[in-house]
Amino acid sequence: MYYRVLVPLDGSKLAEQVFPAVAELASAFGSEVVIAGVCEPEEKEEGQTCRLYINDKAEQLESSLAGSAATLKTVVLFGKPAEQILRYAEVEKVDLIIMSSHGRSGIMPWSLGSTVDKVFKRVGIPLIVVRAKEPPEEARLFSRIEVPLDGSEKSTVVLPYIRELAKVLPCEVFPVQVVEAGRHVRTIGGLDYVRFGERDISSTKAAVKKYLEGVCTDLALTKAKVSCEVRVGDAAREILKFADEKGCTLIAISSHDHSGIEAWAMGSVTFKIVDVSKQSVWLVPSFVRK
Repeated sequence: MYYRVLVPLDGSKLAEQVFPAVAELASAFGSEVVIAGVCEPEEKEEGQTCRLYINDKAEQLESSLAGSAATLKTVVLFGKPAEQILRYAEVEKVDLIIMSSHGRSGIMPWSLGSTVDKVFKRVGIPLIVVRAKEPPEEARLFSRIEVPLDGSEKSTVVLPYIRELAKVLPCEVFPVQVVEAGRHVRTIGGLDYVRFGERDISSTKAAVKKYLEGVCTDLALTKAKVSCEVRVGDAAREILKFADEKGCTLIAISSHDHSGIEAWAMGSVTFKIVDVSKQSVWLVPSFVRK
């Protein structure tokens, strides 16, 4: 699951904030880490500068991997950044992409911030977007992980990745499901919100709690400290609120369709989480290559 990890950089300090998470993961699993830079085909001079920068960053990361079975390689790609990142990941059978949420067009003539959005919408393999902050956060990325579920089988695609991670790295995992308090219905006057009855909500909460207990039991066989949570209300709001309350460092969510993030069963909920959350986000497409 974590044999080959691709780390795109744009030459900015914000992009390099992924290094602690990359080092922790790669050291634990003996991964091959590929540090990649992208330059436009006609930019020969920038290509050389990019290569020097990427090699320098590889040396920096190598010191963090000392004593582990992890290995490093570098690659300079030429073309449109998002397309090249996705193409390389597919051709080279990359298992995971780790990117920063922001960049400032450092050494390379493109911004990681705008590129990550394009990758998000088209990616067909697991992707972690690390929230870049100033100053950088000191907390371990994989220390406290919220896992939103919606009760569907496809939403559990993320769980094997969490399970494998938790077998090796100590962490806290919070499977969470939000029970909607009502639904929007179309009326003659437009769109109205109809609240469910208390009995229906209570019945749904009980069923969801039983389901989550099964998820927690499975994850409890790892090094993880596991705690499940059922909430009632707006899904996106409650997921984000929970993450803030628990000090989660990562929200791990699964996609539900071959068009990637644009067709998730949780719909606009996922977009809100990606756009608004203070936490890093881990996306696992349900059609992920095996």
